[in-house]
This record gives sequence, structure tokens and C-alpha cells, in this order.
Amino acid sequence: MKLAIFLVIIIGIFSLIGTILLGGKSDEDYSSATRGNLSRLTWMYVILALILLLGIAGYVIT
Repeated sequence: MKLAIFLVIIIGIFSLIGTILLGGKSDEDYSSATRGNLSRLTWMYVILALILLLGIAGYVIT
């Protein structure tokens, strides 16, 4: 059990270091890509909400 906890701590430390190192790098096209991604994600949520509402309505009616 102590070995498992030790391995989890070591993996966590390496993961934290890797995340911090990768977080320092920036992408020049990030802002333009974000706008398109947010637009697509918003449409996905709208369509999903409509499908869910239709499903709930169908369930309540029957």
C-alpha cells in the first residue's frame, strides 16, 4: 500500500511539472481559434438542449 501511495505521489509530481512546462508555451492563433470553437460549442449546446427538451416532452406526454 505504501508503494502505491508513493507511486501516485511521484506520478503527480511529474504530471505537475509537465503541465507547468507546457503551460508556458503560447499559441499565436489561440484567440482566432477560440472564437470559432466557442461558436461551434454554443451551437452544439443549443441543439442538444432542443433534443433534450423534445425528449422530456415526449416522455411527459406519453
